[in-house]
Amino acid sequence: MNAMNALWSFSELSSALGVASDGDGVAITGVSIDTRTMQAGDLFVALKDQRDGHEFVSAAFKAGAAAALVSRDYVRQAGDGALFRVTDPLDGLVALGLAARKRLSTDARVVGVTGSVGKTGTKEMLRACLSRLGATHASEKSYNNHWGVPLTLARMPADTRFAVFEIGMNHAGEIRPLTKMVRPHAAIITTVEAVHLEYFPSVAAIADAKGEIFEGLPHGGAAIIKYDNPFAGRLKAIAEAFGAKPVTFGFDSNADACGSDFRMSDDGSDMTVSIAGLSIPVHLAMPGRHIAENALAVAAAVAAIGAEVPTALAALADLVPPSGRGARSTLYVGDGEVLLIDESYNANPASMQAALATLGAVPRQRFMRRIAVLGDMLELGSEAPALHSGLKSAVDAADVDLVFACGPHMKGLYDALPAAKKGGYSLTSAPLEIALADRLRAGDVVMVKASNGTRLGAVVAALKSQFGKDGPAA
Repeated sequence: MNAMNALWSFSELSSALGVASDGDGVAITGVSIDTRTMQAGDLFVALKDQRDGHEFVSAAFKAGAAAALVSRDYVRQAGDGALFRVTDPLDGLVALGLAARKRLSTDARVVGVTGSVGKTGTKEMLRACLSRLGATHASEKSYNNHWGVPLTLARMPADTRFAVFEIGMNHAGEIRPLTKMVRPHAAIITTVEAVHLEYFPSVAAIADAKGEIFEGLPHGGAAIIKYDNPFAGRLKAIAEAFGAKPVTFGFDSNADACGSDFRMSDDGSDMTVSIAGLSIPVHLAMPGRHIAENALAVAAAVAAIGAEVPTALAALADLVPPSGRGARSTLYVGDGEVLLIDESYNANPASMQAALATLGAVPRQRFMRRIAVLGDMLELGSEAPALHSGLKSAVDAADVDLVFACGPHMKGLYDALPAAKKGGYSLTSAPLEIALADRLRAGDVVMVKASNGTRLGAVVAALKSQFGKDGPAA
């Protein structure tokens, strides 16, 4: 990136931050908070989070940082380059993000995404769809919190045509300042479910907290809401109170973005999307009814910002799920294959039920035995025991043959299963790696699902290491 199309000039940084640098430097080509992933030419922001970023300023300059955003009391080290000194680097990052949002063209369109389930997947669908139509900028990974949102804003090029921001929360009041930074033209709430109950008195309170995203919309902006969610009426009222226009999505014929003729196959899902007088056949490389519902939210957002819906939705045929969020891979056991579905990144009751339903839809003609490896769902508070044991109905509905369970809460589900379905239980993931490998056979489909803190990603890694690289195991 040359000076003509640099992300930030030094004068722009000084204007946004309200301070001049104490040294000279080249134009900024990126913004980073982590020296392990930063690129030469980045502005390094020394945040105080799990570690104090000031400990890594010198390492950042050794890695090629063009400048660093630091606290006023930071002591310059030998080899340090240009420094922008502020009272709090996080506040400086917010200021930079606000400046990035302000400099967007009036023709640019911004979409915000929140919800109890499916935020990241929906954001990635929007990224893929809108990239078919113009220069698109979106959150990396799940950068959706008090530093992730301003970081994503600060990284946004001035010539962005479409921008997509994931906005998350664990507590009431956390979305409000973030949506006011983003100022989306359309805002999606994928769904409201029983998550983060450790921090909320009720699911209705979660709906109210999610509804904060509508406070960042302009008058008449699109508040995109799942039609058949129990809190749809509540969310519509919140949207209308802030002058936003409710737009619904779902498989109900009354939804503004309506899906019909849904069907799953080995290579994904298909449906017809009806929106704004159009009837559009859509193929999704990612299987699952819940994925298709989120695609309807995407269609609603694309239409709401005035973009070309058919062209955008065509991108979904090529978008495969990322690691930990439904990624599928082939293992080789004996003289045959095993299908591995990796859902190990996150879990809550709604996403667990959806993942089990998707497992249940895998045709037995190809994969005869269904195995679910299930780990604890976190942050459910006093409701955790009942919500875990309550998954038995979803296990039964998916006709799962064998269950391996991990974590203290998942013991309730495991104990409720008949003996024939019990594959193994452990408090931690390591023993399950061995037990599962011993029971695996050709023709199985294995789905691994848990909150990230349960560490079932290690089970996925172990299976790939043992069965995934060099063909059939001996």
